[in-house]
Amino acid sequence: MSTIEIGGNIFDNSKELDRVRKEQEDVLMEINKIHKKLQSTPEVVEKPGDITLSKLKSLYVHAKELSETEVNISNLLVSQLDALLQSGLPAQNRKRMDGNDQKKKRMKGDSDFPRLSPVVSMRSQLDIAASRKGEQVAARVTPDGAEKDEWFVVKVIHFHKETKEFEVLDEEPGDDEEGGGPRKYKLPMQRIIPFPKQSDPSSAPDFPTGKDVLAVYPGTTALYKATVVNPHRKRKTDDYLLEFDDDEEDGSLPQRTVPFHNVVPLPDGHRQ
Repeated sequence: MSTIEIGGNIFDNSKELDRVRKEQEDVLMEINKIHKKLQSTPEVVEKPGDITLSKLKSLYVHAKELSETEVNISNLLVSQLDALLQSGLPAQNRKRMDGNDQKKKRMKGDSDFPRLSPVVSMRSQLDIAASRKGEQVAARVTPDGAEKDEWFVVKVIHFHKETKEFEVLDEEPGDDEEGGGPRKYKLPMQRIIPFPKQSDPSSAPDFPTGKDVLAVYPGTTALYKATVVNPHRKRKTDDYLLEFDDDEEDGSLPQRTVPFHNVVPLPDGHRQ
């Protein structure tokens, strides 16, 4: 993608972010109006046919949806800004692995993989991070003795608001790592990518054919670059059909199914 195209996308997403935030302000004003009404005349909800509480619930649901949209757009903007800043830099080749090694090892990623932390207020960002406790996320870690960073699935144990670090647990370290057994890491926010929620299929995007993504390789905790094969999932709960890089068998790339909650977008500007 050219610098001009990236710049155009940044402009469009910035306008959309402004629109979403304006709509958030309008919804918040309506919520505050109802709260004031309930404080002054709480008996109104007991009247037959009154829909005050129903309307308030609807506004809260809409506010939640807008907040999630704001985070998604902000994530995309950060990756596009990183891509714009990197567009003038020389590309660095990533060490490629053959198909057999890929199935046994974790994905090796560039140490300058674009960050995905959302461009929202610091308070909102910290609250979102704190809510990840107990969830599985994708993490970029540099294991002891490794030359490059690795992406794999970890479980969030705690988020330290003071240091803005995640404490995570790698429950299934690879066979190539020393020591064995679960391992803990402390990672800054920009090294964490949340997965779509398994309980909320609508949080997973529909990727077009040929779209590059980052996905968990079946049967492992490794994340690797893959390409979407099917145009769109028929239902939000359907798996994705992907072809993983460096997964060649008998001269071709096998197509593998991956659950929607184990796939995240590959940011613009990712380099091999």
